[in-house]
Amino acid sequence: MIRFSSIGGLLAAAAILCPATTLLAQSKVAIVNIQKAVVETAEIKKAQTEMESKYRPRQAQMEKLQGEIRQIQQQLQSMTGKLTPSAEQDLNIQAQRKQKDLQRLGEDLQADVDRERNDVLGKAAQRMQDVVKKLAEAKALDVVVDVNSTIYFKPALDVTTEAIAAYDKAYPAK
Repeated sequence: MIRFSSIGGLLAAAAILCPATTLLAQSKVAIVNIQKAVVETAEIKKAQTEMESKYRPRQAQMEKLQGEIRQIQQQLQSMTGKLTPSAEQDLNIQAQRKQKDLQRLGEDLQADVDRERNDVLGKAAQRMQDVVKKLAEAKALDVVVDVNSTIYFKPALDVTTEAIAAYDKAYPAK
């Protein structure tokens, strides 16, 4: 009798687990690389080009200051012992001022670039999530998992390219 009850228990457990296994076997899963999908959209590529041209004058200004600092340093090196102490001090003060200006310009530029980039990427990431949801519904997918939290997947499950195409169609670069 003990054998029958343990076999009956196993059969009952198998019956309970069987629908769950069947459900898992029928689930449709896809993988997406959200980061890659966002970065490779036409909108982001266009925004990157626009940002580069927008901030190019400030980068040129920084390069000019770097050149001026180099010239002052070269003057100081080539004129060692030939300059009066006050002339040498003046050149050192000029170099220090230009170095501070360069540092401020660099920090301001970096802050502006970071702020604008984060705004653009944040907006695009939210849009991409919406696009992936619509893509999942259209393909009758049960789950879409980001590649960064996946240990293994078959390449055929990757819908990143489709997500990029759907995003570019929904949000064309203007």
